Amino acid sequence: QLVESGGGSVRAGGSLRVSCAVSGNTYSAYCLSWFRQAPEKEREWVASINTNYGGTNYADSVKGRFTISQDKAKNTVFLQMNSLKPEDTAMYYCAAVRGTYCPLRRNDYNYWGQGTQVTVS
Repeated sequence: QLVESGGGSVRAGGSLRVSCAVSGNTYSAYCLSWFRQAPEKEREWVASINTNYGGTNYADSVKGRFTISQDKAKNTVFLQMNSLKPEDTAMYYCAAVRGTYCPLRRNDYNYWGQGTQVTVS
């Protein structure tokens, strides 16, 4: 089970951190990613982390502004979002797929959280 938290509203240029708590005892067997979906747009991949090795990957649109990280002791993945822009406004979803490879397509993920809203004005 994936449970997101930490969304909210912020002014352009501000920062937010969203979290994804993962239940279960096989945390390090998964790739965890963040996706986002704005109204009337497709859900798009934002960032991924290989929970076993710690490798990360980012979409070009967020590279240099967002950082994905993890706290293995708490089975939690974070997305630190800095220099936020209005176009970052979306529902942010945490997703997981078993294995060390982190795909970019939403259909490749088996598990999804309920989402947390991020609004940048």
